[in-house]
Amino acid sequence: MTQQFQQAGFQNGPAANHLRPVLPAQNTGWAVAALIFFWPLAFSAFDNSSKVFPLYMMGDYEGAHRASAQAKKLGKISLIIWAVFMVLFIVLYVVIFVVAMASVEAVTDYPSYR
Repeated sequence: MTQQFQQAGFQNGPAANHLRPVLPAQNTGWAVAALIFFWPLAFSAFDNSSKVFPLYMMGDYEGAHRASAQAKKLGKISLIIWAVFMVLFIVLYVVIFVVAMASVEAVTDYPSYR
């Protein structure tokens, strides 16, 4: 008597073809830029940067893409904030220099040789 065994619940055949989208960039460089240029945004940038790979591996491809984009956006915002602060800093120094030079002439009583 021969017995034939079948595996219940399993199918022998080609594996199902599950296409995964490409892993989005973690944008850790932008998070470092946030740390250097405007550190309060760096906390959120690093948090989003570190979420990209776990979300991707759990199958939340859209969430991984959003976290990647958010880390990049926060890095760019910190760079823009730093640039605005530097422009304001330079303008402030120019105004202080102009006011100081204008007041030096008014304070000094040197005789004129003209």
